[in-house]
Amino acid sequence: MRKTERFPVYGSNSLWQLYRTVSFRKVFKNTLVILLARYTPLLPVKNWLYRTFLGMDVGEQTAVAFMVMMDILYPERIHIGKNTIIGYNTTILTHEYLINEYRLGDVHIGDHVMIGANTTILPGVTIGDHAVIGAGSVVTKDVPPYTFAAGNPIRLIRTLET
Repeated sequence: MRKTERFPVYGSNSLWQLYRTVSFRKVFKNTLVILLARYTPLLPVKNWLYRTFLGMDVGEQTAVAFMVMMDILYPERIHIGKNTIIGYNTTILTHEYLINEYRLGDVHIGDHVMIGANTTILPGVTIGDHAVIGAGSVVTKDVPPYTFAAGNPIRLIRTLET
């Protein structure tokens, strides 16, 4: 089970009420910074943008590939360990807007993790140290340390040698 906080909404759907939960100014600033970081080829500059302007916790020597999409509304809830690789076109979400509620959850990615291209990571999950996530996966639950996991939804394939 993912670790998310649930917030009920009344009236129209929760996404229609977006700017009651997060300011337009914050969303606009985050959008600009994330777009700039998605296309920046220099990894130290990209990590600096994430840390400085988005409040993300990004470890040293972490490599965030081209076109990775961080959560626009709550990027400060993303925590990435050191020496981690996040593959091309991966999406990391910390929010879910549903009809009658919205959910928020921190995403914790450990140290020395490898995440394959085109992966989607949902709110409230933890990926343990030294885990490997196969390309094209949808991470719907926690992944233990030293585990290879892949698929949609994600399945634990095997334990890696420590």
